[in-house]
Amino acid sequence: MNRKNKFSERLKELRTERGMSQMDLALATRISQSAIAKWELGKTEPTASALIILSEFFGESTDFFLGLTD
Repeated sequence: MNRKNKFSERLKELRTERGMSQMDLALATRISQSAIAKWELGKTEPTASALIILSEFFGESTDFFLGLTD
């Protein structure tokens, strides 16, 4: 699995494990719901600043999101 797919998979997994909709995550992180949807579908990739926001929100490393660590 490539890193882009790993990011998409991990983002969706973490979000759904917490029982959050994309809109819930958008409101909590101030990232647009459409950006989250595109990331989860693997259509686009987050900026470095968005990746840091997600990392801090979920308490996971950026390396985890990028598929560099488990």
